[in-house]
Amino acid sequence: MVTLTLFTYSIGKLGFGGVFAVLILLLTAVIKGTLIIRDYMELRGVSLLWRVIMYGWLWGVTSAIAIVYLISLTGT
Repeated sequence: MVTLTLFTYSIGKLGFGGVFAVLILLLTAVIKGTLIIRDYMELRGVSLLWRVIMYGWLWGVTSAIAIVYLISLTGT
C-alpha cells in the first residue's frame, strides 16, 4: 500500500498528466481499494452478496470518475 501511494504521489510530483496518467491513478486506486476491502475490512470470506456490494461500489465509482473525465475531454 505504501509503495502504491508513493507511486501515485510521484506521478503527480513529476508532473505527468493526460489520459494515461489518470487511468494509471484510477487503476492504482482500485488496487488499493481492493486491498482495503479484502484485508482491512476483513471481507475476504464473507458471502457473495457483501462482496458484490463492496466491489461493485468500488468499480462503479471508479468507472463513473473515468467516464466523466473522458467525456470532459471530448467537449466543452
